[in-house]
Amino acid sequence: MGPEERQHRFRIIIAFALVYVLWGSTYLGIRIAVYDIPPATMAGTRFLVAGGLMLAWCAVTRRKISLSRRDFRRIGSVGVLLLTGGNVGVAFAEQYVATGVAALIVAAVPIWVAMIEAFLLRGDRLSRRGLGGLALGIGGLAVLMWPKLRGASLGGNMELVGALVLVAASLSWATGSVYSRRWSLSVDHYVATAWQMVIAGLVDVSLGFALGESARVEWTPRGLAAIAYLVVAGSWVGHTAYVWLLNHVPTPKVATYAYVNPVVAVFLGWLVLDERVNANILLGAAIIVGAVALVNTSRVVRPATPVSTAPAVPAKVTLPACETGAD
Repeated sequence: MGPEERQHRFRIIIAFALVYVLWGSTYLGIRIAVYDIPPATMAGTRFLVAGGLMLAWCAVTRRKISLSRRDFRRIGSVGVLLLTGGNVGVAFAEQYVATGVAALIVAAVPIWVAMIEAFLLRGDRLSRRGLGGLALGIGGLAVLMWPKLRGASLGGNMELVGALVLVAASLSWATGSVYSRRWSLSVDHYVATAWQMVIAGLVDVSLGFALGESARVEWTPRGLAAIAYLVVAGSWVGHTAYVWLLNHVPTPKVATYAYVNPVVAVFLGWLVLDERVNANILLGAAIIVGAVALVNTSRVVRPATPVSTAPAVPAKVTLPACETGAD
């Protein structure tokens, strides 16, 4: 292995670590933020701040920030799928669904990604080993979250609505992730990420106004601090690392962040909120780590024929955090 390949592998490891850890912490950040600031307004504020500052940085560093009509359509579509359908959906659901239940439902993202790639778009497929890792990851999450699931009730109307919204948010995030990887652009992924956040932020704020959230907003220090953390950890660092990974690693492997995020969330609950760590948590964490190892070391089955008709232009593929997850 040459120096360049070793450096590339090191970058991949660092990017995965950032997405795994920082996006795991955003579940807590979102939960704190929506105590005072309604979901769409919170997300819109977060992404307008993060995207606007990132776009300004891109302009200062003399990157091309103007968009063609094709770029705008693709960036806007992916941004809305990820940061409106995905992120606002998670924020809405966390008002009514326990964090553990939310994390378990969001864990369906890798399954959605694999199904979209393999069956709808006839693209990359995981081998049997990789599919086994996906199934093992779901089993590990079930073990990890079993005590919370056993004590949770989906009998209430809003809790049931929240669970269904999480399913839809996971599908929206998976769809955006797949198309982000497949669509080429004439701007680099930092500019694309910034524009995705700005466009989705405008959509989110407009949605908040349409839903009457402005009358319920309380700009408390707690809520603003949570948004500030989400901007830095989720939108800038974690989100950018996720974008980079989608351009260098197969989408089903990148989507394994959904398995690790709940482990991080549980650990932070123990560290910050003094929540008890029991045998279910330790066993579930061990299974999930094993599942991630299986998926990340599995062979990707490529389609026999080309699956994209994008013009051969030197360009980057983009995406936005998720974060759905929670980014």
